[in-house]
Amino acid sequence: MALQAEQLAQFLDRKAAIVRVTVLKALGSTPREAGTWMLVSADGLFGTIGGGQLELMAIKEARALLAAGENEATMDIPLGPDIGQCCGGRVTLVLDRLDKGAVQDLVDAMRRQDEALPQVLIFGAGHVGKALCAAFNLLPVRIILVETRQAELDGAPPGIEKHLTAMPESLVGQAPPHSAFVVTTHDHALDFLIVSQALARDDAAYVGMIGSKTKRATFASWHEKEGGKRSDSDRLICPIGGGTVRDKRPQVIAALVAAEIMTAFAV
Repeated sequence: MALQAEQLAQFLDRKAAIVRVTVLKALGSTPREAGTWMLVSADGLFGTIGGGQLELMAIKEARALLAAGENEATMDIPLGPDIGQCCGGRVTLVLDRLDKGAVQDLVDAMRRQDEALPQVLIFGAGHVGKALCAAFNLLPVRIILVETRQAELDGAPPGIEKHLTAMPESLVGQAPPHSAFVVTTHDHALDFLIVSQALARDDAAYVGMIGSKTKRATFASWHEKEGGKRSDSDRLICPIGGGTVRDKRPQVIAALVAAEIMTAFAV
């Protein structure tokens, strides 16, 4: 995804007066958890506290606070039929007008969150690689697209990190722990080399390779001949995206793989 700190800084630069709405307490069934926040200006929004009537009420109260020139407010909202929501929980919101110090603190905190995002390394910028970039672009991950061909990188979606290298396998060892590796290059031999490097790491959250069950079996045989462990091959996801949905369009494969990887990150 595009870095959140950059998006936040752009929003803050365009707005003169802004109220932060923070979920202080979330009891029972609620749209978002305590600590969630959003920003409200007279004509703009950044983030969400869960949508629905709860969020509409918070936006109205925040803009009333701005219009009145006030700095703080608190809202205690039961999420029941009275406001047209049926969550059944209760939420306490704190509203505060941001000063310059608070604005900088918010941007700094968002930068730290960006740095802590899990990494998804996509090897190969063909049709599936590009579709994967698009699928992940809205998700809280850092996307790194790796290619040996400049022309393919040039056609990749904007807003992602791109690496042109003659040795894509060399980037595997540079990734932080709990990264995901998705291998979709144009060369089966290169696929095998990258996957072998990724499986050599026991801290990978996900290692997947595009292909068939036959390709998986061929890789496992090659990997053992090269001195690899059979248990390593057991960790390989191939085909990627599972076998329930038999639709080979790149965008569908990408959506299924994104779900696989986000699930792996949550474990």
